[in-house]
Amino acid sequence: MSTVMAGPYAESLAETAAFEETRFDASELLQRRHYDKIAEEYEAHYGDSCSREYRRRFLYEPMFIGLNLEGRKVLDAMCGSGHTTEYLLSCGAEVTGLDISPEEINRFRSRCPDARGICRSLLDSKLDSESFDCVAVVGGLHHLHPHLDTAIREIHRVLKPGGYFCFMEPHARSIPNLVRRFWYRFDNLFSENEAAIDIAYLKREFSEQFTFTHTKYSGNVAFLFVLNSLIFRLPLKAKRIYSPPLMTCEAAIGVLQSRLTACFAVAQWRKK
Repeated sequence: MSTVMAGPYAESLAETAAFEETRFDASELLQRRHYDKIAEEYEAHYGDSCSREYRRRFLYEPMFIGLNLEGRKVLDAMCGSGHTTEYLLSCGAEVTGLDISPEEINRFRSRCPDARGICRSLLDSKLDSESFDCVAVVGGLHHLHPHLDTAIREIHRVLKPGGYFCFMEPHARSIPNLVRRFWYRFDNLFSENEAAIDIAYLKREFSEQFTFTHTKYSGNVAFLFVLNSLIFRLPLKAKRIYSPPLMTCEAAIGVLQSRLTACFAVAQWRKK
């Protein structure tokens, strides 16, 4: 694989690959290889204009509600190819992206040359303590089992006092998760250690470290067929046609949704 250098912060992929092989445990290597394998197809479905619009309306705006990101140092943890970082940069944030996949960090550095891209584990990021105003994770935490608590403690460590942890994840205590648990077992687009997040458990576990400022349960028809078109193997040409009406339906249905019926949770926590 060739090395792509972009901006003063870019690290060589050869160096980061060597670091990964000696630092990652078995579950992390499993996930890294999984996403390296599906990276191209993943990018086609999650990087198209329809998915970008869905994330803006239904993920990013609720996640960062009330926050002024202008000039703030933000860690896009488990950043993938940089979709969330693009939004954060548009808000004026100073962004560092962190991901275990060399393929995804390669794409990240090409897409976001004004951000720093680091190929490293969130479980042991080596980033300075109390160095970020905000840490964002979009759909990454549910890949970290059985190390989820370790990851959140690392997020707490790198946050400044009063800093925000903003995340979106599929959540465990819902009807959609019953279907998700079955699907995970048979679909090779999912890695073996994926599982939805138990928000109630995390709040109990980290009540001394964070104040829970905002939680919104959301996600229905557009989440399934627009954002997750890859999972349902839907053609991208058709997606451009059906996405606008489904997002209108999503907004209308979302007003009535509860934790029991929603596909995911968006949360905003503040470090005590």
